[in-house]
Amino acid sequence: MAQLVKDMTQGKVTPLLIKFMMPMLLGNLFQQLYNIADSAIVGQHEGANALGAIGCTGSLTFLFFSFCNGLASGAGIIVAQHFGAGNEKEVKKTLANSFYIVVLSGVLLSVLGLVLARPILELLQTPQVQLQDAVDYMHIICGGTIAVAVYNYAAQTMRALGDSKTPLIFLIIATVINIALDILFVVCLGMGVKGAAWATIIAQSIAAVASLFYGVAKNPYFQLKREHLRLDYQIFVLCFQVGMPLGVQSMLIAVSCVVLQRFVNAFDEAVVSAFTVTSRVEQLVQQPFNSLGMAIANFTGQNMGAGKSKRVRTALKKSAWIVAGISVTMLLVCYLGGNLVVSCFVKEAEVIAIGTTGLKITSLMFFPLGLIYITRGLLNGANDTFYAMINGAIEVCGRIGFSFLLVTFFSIGLWSVWLATGLTWTITGIAGLIRYRQGKWLEMTITNQTAEGKQAADKILKASEGEIEG
Repeated sequence: MAQLVKDMTQGKVTPLLIKFMMPMLLGNLFQQLYNIADSAIVGQHEGANALGAIGCTGSLTFLFFSFCNGLASGAGIIVAQHFGAGNEKEVKKTLANSFYIVVLSGVLLSVLGLVLARPILELLQTPQVQLQDAVDYMHIICGGTIAVAVYNYAAQTMRALGDSKTPLIFLIIATVINIALDILFVVCLGMGVKGAAWATIIAQSIAAVASLFYGVAKNPYFQLKREHLRLDYQIFVLCFQVGMPLGVQSMLIAVSCVVLQRFVNAFDEAVVSAFTVTSRVEQLVQQPFNSLGMAIANFTGQNMGAGKSKRVRTALKKSAWIVAGISVTMLLVCYLGGNLVVSCFVKEAEVIAIGTTGLKITSLMFFPLGLIYITRGLLNGANDTFYAMINGAIEVCGRIGFSFLLVTFFSIGLWSVWLATGLTWTITGIAGLIRYRQGKWLEMTITNQTAEGKQAADKILKASEGEIEG
């Protein structure tokens, strides 16, 4: 039980964050191996055009996955705050009702992905030599959205209870299976991008089912009675209220990436392939930031549920120093070894040269990228989810606006797509700091919205008022 539940309202902040962050970091890195395995094996075995076909679908598949992930993240916030307030009954009711929502959304989005794949890819002017492979890949991946939804639900709620290790175990197992199936389907059986897609979906399905069943078997909070399984209108609506802005945020970010992909597709196949490679590398770089952001979100949820906002402020300050260290390290890697990194994905000299320069551009703005994750994590954990939509809107405006301005008025050419990405990170990171400084997150805790959480909410407000006066 002690390994499956962790109270983060007590103890030193930095060790707690790092200890909680590390399993998630490893998990995120293994999860990125899904994409890296697809990209490296397909790129080396099938060529740059096949790799570009997979890259063209990245923003779109994220668009369909993001809504389910937002709902799962919302469930995690509610669970964390009720757990921090010591309200076991509300935790279990939330686990049941949020599961219904996540499964339903996963099924609906699977259908939408299957129907809309080709029209959207054609609208984005995907190169004809890559179009059919891109459609095939997206059909298979989107058809498995339900698996992604269920795994994210299990992982987010386990982490909300302080268990960041169990999701890691199942991700490692699934990653090994994914890579083995990539080799079997793509290299041995010659299934091309379809084989890569099937390998990913099968592996994700295994992670989803295994983690969920393990949680029910081992974690007392997942062992629900009939009273917990009843549909609770108040909790059902609350899950939507918290999860919907997070889902919309992710979808807006995905839309901005889709529009940027449209700008990329206007260049030749070499640029599309290079952008695919740098996107994969940047996704890998973002994993420490993402893990730290998730750690802060769960830390914030529990501590705000317990009325300890001062510990949350301390967590953000400590995290900013961690972000700075990671940013400098990755900047050096991209400048000193970017050529070697890109060459791991493709063999074409032109693609390698473009990708290496692209990495040098975006790596200059890794620090504001890290600020996005830690401020977003804190605000989400405190239930300031309205900012999530503002955050998404900023990214949409940034990517679209900077891409248009740089291409149309400054004639920067192909480098504008990488510069637009970095500038968008910068303005979004600054916006997150401004929202944090406004302090609205101090009085938005979930427990303030449920009858059984009034006592904890009063404690939070008193603590917040005392901190403001001080």
